[in-house]
Amino acid sequence: MHSIPDRALVSIIISNYNYARFLRRAVDSALEQDYDNVEVIVVDDASTDDSADVIASYGSRTKACLKEANGGHGAAFNTGFAASGGEIVLFLDADDYLYPNAVSEIVNGWEDDTVQVQFRLHLVDEDQQVKDVFPPSELPFDSGDVTSKLLQRGRYQTTVTSGLAFRRTVLELVMPVPETDFRQGADGYLVTVAPLHGQVTSIETCLGAYRIHGANHSVFAEKLGQRARWRMEHDFHRMDALSDQAAEVGLTVPQDVNLHDPVHLEERLASLCMDSAKHPMTSDSRFTLGTAGAVASMEMNASLRRRTMLAAWFLSVGVLPRRMAKAILSWKLVASSRPAFLLRISKTIRHAVG
Repeated sequence: MHSIPDRALVSIIISNYNYARFLRRAVDSALEQDYDNVEVIVVDDASTDDSADVIASYGSRTKACLKEANGGHGAAFNTGFAASGGEIVLFLDADDYLYPNAVSEIVNGWEDDTVQVQFRLHLVDEDQQVKDVFPPSELPFDSGDVTSKLLQRGRYQTTVTSGLAFRRTVLELVMPVPETDFRQGADGYLVTVAPLHGQVTSIETCLGAYRIHGANHSVFAEKLGQRARWRMEHDFHRMDALSDQAAEVGLTVPQDVNLHDPVHLEERLASLCMDSAKHPMTSDSRFTLGTAGAVASMEMNASLRRRTMLAAWFLSVGVLPRRMAKAILSWKLVASSRPAFLLRISKTIRHAVG
């Protein structure tokens, strides 16, 4: 694999749909990088708000790709990538933003065998007030060759769209993103298949901000069953893509790989527990999923305290009466539903393992 040349062109692709109120902050952050060889591409996915006016105000400072029909996250990634030329490519969601040193830190951390760089983000609210770090600092990134983790449980510790950068030559191998399967969550496709072709490099510094607000696709207004089913389906699509890509490099993904992934098992348990009538896997039981989740939790790359707490949570949701199980489930997945004593315990645990 060839090395990245000095002062290589870096492409920042901003994907936007009806985020005019956030878009200027994202574009400005891309244009204000302290690295001097950056191109900024803004893909508007047929927005109906004032996004086109915001994009037009930048003139030739950005490359605008205005889609006539809404195609979703994956389609926006594909459109932006086709218009880009950088050796390193970042996909930035329009409601997030980068810090001025993001690209220079990514380039400085790049190794000859790196195909993906991941970095932490500050979790901010609509007013850009920092609330936390994402992923939490007590969850270590998985770095280097993560192929074994992908084959064991279909997932490794990574991050979201705006905390990622990819080598162009690897994107050329795995793109276009399948647009139907990844209408949302296109980053999930890329982080699943790109590492089969090289190393993952992690940067612990926060190089940008991940904005949480009521319109995030990942926040379903506390409709836990609906959210869980979407995430389950997304995981199944990821595993199909992983199996296809693994086969091309001579590897085989076990059919039960999802049953060793605590993140997937959490969503599957939530779907079954909160809305069993719509749960798609008819053979599932709370006990089976809870037990599998407890076992998978103890194999995580996290502190013993965190792993033990998660295993106990899985067993509780798996064996307690459904009404109690639903309460315990919602306490974990929706912070606003937690009793005050649990919030105090949670803060104690965070400080103990942070």
